[in-house]
Amino acid sequence: MGIKLFIHDARLSFPTLGEPEYFGGKKNRDTDKRRWSATGLLGADTTAQECDANGRPTGPKLPAIDLVNKALKEAAKQKWEKKADIHLTNILPDPKGCCFVDGNRKEYDGYQGKWALSAHRNEDQGRPLVLDNDRSPIYKTDNSLYEGKAGRIFGGCYVNLHVEIWAQDNASGKGLRAGLLGVQRVRAGDSFGGGSAPAADAFGDVADGADAPDDLG
Repeated sequence: MGIKLFIHDARLSFPTLGEPEYFGGKKNRDTDKRRWSATGLLGADTTAQECDANGRPTGPKLPAIDLVNKALKEAAKQKWEKKADIHLTNILPDPKGCCFVDGNRKEYDGYQGKWALSAHRNEDQGRPLVLDNDRSPIYKTDNSLYEGKAGRIFGGCYVNLHVEIWAQDNASGKGLRAGLLGVQRVRAGDSFGGGSAPAADAFGDVADGADAPDDLG
């Protein structure tokens, strides 16, 4: 069982939240699975909460970077017990082995001075929640958009992220991963790649701002 966190007001990068995609963008083997993905960029001012047994945020808002690092260590201890420190030494610096990476090691727009948390959800687990800031769903179960929801979620906007940190130890190797449980739009931001943000407000009269509900449920 993983460790669930609720991260507030992270900047969204590389979202795959409509139609799931194969790893690397194409099917390489018959055993490949499609998945949804999202990366949250966390700064020194980004906050997060630990979650209770039902996955609901509880307790005070604390620095998100600290809580993610704490969850990674706890997940390792749950999985490997006395060998956790050894595996952490090997996994944490490895961008392929750990879901949490120093953004300064990346050349992507907006990553400098941030930490990047990459989360995924396999198609056979069912789609993650993707909500607007009024808690209305953005995608239907067939992965198509609800009417009026085009442009509400895009790379560069700010979101709440609900994730589950867990330790991997299987034929693919050892690693520390983040499962994607849900994404909730908080507010617009400059679109990555130098383009303007989509004109989302043209699709409906929905209050927009940082006072979006904390709860994805």
